[in-house]
Amino acid sequence: MPRRLVKKFAQIIHARRHKWYLSIFGERLTDSHLWSLNRHSIAAAFGMGIGVSFIPLPIHLLVVVLLALWWRLNVAVAIAGSYLVNPFTMVPIYYGAYRIGALLLRYRPRHFVFHLTWNWLEHGLGPAWRPFLLGCVVCGIVCGFLGRVVMELIGRAATLRRYHLRRQRHRSLREAAEAQHSAGSHGAP
Repeated sequence: MPRRLVKKFAQIIHARRHKWYLSIFGERLTDSHLWSLNRHSIAAAFGMGIGVSFIPLPIHLLVVVLLALWWRLNVAVAIAGSYLVNPFTMVPIYYGAYRIGALLLRYRPRHFVFHLTWNWLEHGLGPAWRPFLLGCVVCGIVCGFLGRVVMELIGRAATLRRYHLRRQRHRSLREAAEAQHSAGSHGAP
């Protein structure tokens, strides 16, 4: 199913590549690497998407698409990886990043109350921005790398499973053919 979905999306992009909103990318959007479904392209794109998702600004989609175009990674998988941080996971992930940054800077985490006001952003975030940004950078790098490794391992496991199933199927077909051949030779006068 995902393979068909990505191929369909690639066909849509290819058909609309001359529209004004896609023409700024030129022929880059029709590059086969951007829609490739091999294990390495998917693992790298997923890891990059997870790493970018730790940027504490709402620019994930733009950054992921630009980096995928630049590094010639699978765009759809990179976008999917960037949705690790979403409105439901944002608070625990960013709080965890803050705690990791505070631990690395040996900063004693202090309790603060979030208020969605400009005054709080200017004055309430003051002492917390250094550990928060360091935690976001460290978590982005580590989680991006781990995401890439995990996707690579999942791809290898799937490849090995398909290989073993294919060998098992060939072995059972060969045994059935040998059994039929031996039954046919014993039954002949």
